[in-house]
Amino acid sequence: MQTDSDSNTAWAGLAMFAGFMMILIGAFQAIAGLVGIIDDQFSVLGVKYVFEFDMTTWGWIHLIAVIVVFLAGLAVFKGSVWARTVGVIVVMLSAIVNFAFLPYYPVWSIIIITVDVLVIWALIVHGRELAP
Repeated sequence: MQTDSDSNTAWAGLAMFAGFMMILIGAFQAIAGLVGIIDDQFSVLGVKYVFEFDMTTWGWIHLIAVIVVFLAGLAVFKGSVWARTVGVIVVMLSAIVNFAFLPYYPVWSIIIITVDVLVIWALIVHGRELAP
């Protein structure tokens, strides 16, 4: 016989996945940020784009995103409402930043945006299962 607590426990894994993926997204952003800071000639922008920044600027934007997404991912594991809310907002900002980063690394950005959307879904739909 399945109780409500068993049902919540099963879906809590998806919310834990969201927190873990936020930490992983932070690691991916760190790699992109460090590449931009260390070697700003690493990527080549083929066409003019509205959000045309120097790669060093993009590197610092990604490193700031790393700190925020990583800390929000850790807070999601606590299961508090504020952590899920901040998590959704931060991951949404991560998706927007990666949308603007599309002309530099399109495949990388699309993968991160896809993971961001999955994390937002998991936090909104199944985030309350982590609540104590």
